[in-house]
Amino acid sequence: MRRLFVLAAATLAAVGVLAPAPSVGAAEPFCGITWGSLAKSDPALSTASMSNIRAGRHECWDRLVFDLGPPDVVFPGQAVGYMVSYVPVVTDDGTGDPVPLAGGAFLQVTINAPAYDLNTGLPTYSPPDRLHAVNVTGYQTFRQVYFGGTFEGYTTVGLGVRARLPFRVFTLAGPGNGSRLVIDVAHRW
Repeated sequence: MRRLFVLAAATLAAVGVLAPAPSVGAAEPFCGITWGSLAKSDPALSTASMSNIRAGRHECWDRLVFDLGPPDVVFPGQAVGYMVSYVPVVTDDGTGDPVPLAGGAFLQVTINAPAYDLNTGLPTYSPPDRLHAVNVTGYQTFRQVYFGGTFEGYTTVGLGVRARLPFRVFTLAGPGNGSRLVIDVAHRW
């Protein structure tokens, strides 16, 4: 009789009628975050110029936002591509020199868009201090934001974080005809 009950319960669980009991000691992910820490990328190229980098604090993560203007009229293309990954050391794109950053782990961010106007060659983003492009003092996860500049149309940013933590990357439309690249790094696993 017991064997028949176990068989019936297993059959009901397999077809989704009966949910298996939660395992003892299984913890829910922090804030429901299931992002992981592997590299994230999108190969799209953009003719929109990066115009700003800003940061924000949220309950479960720190956020870095890259503002991109509207696509160039002569060279249209709305999408912005990127490559974001943890690296042993952030390097300068033009020289390959290592960039010393604060933190226990480092994200190298490559944005497939320039930080200059394609028609005039003039900078569209130029922070007063490249080593501290955004003030992240007091942030739970972020330690330092380095603006590496643009080399051959690709813009490099180094992000020093507290530890190798889960992160996600996505794009948003706006404001106006522009777009934003967003990187969220969780406060913990």
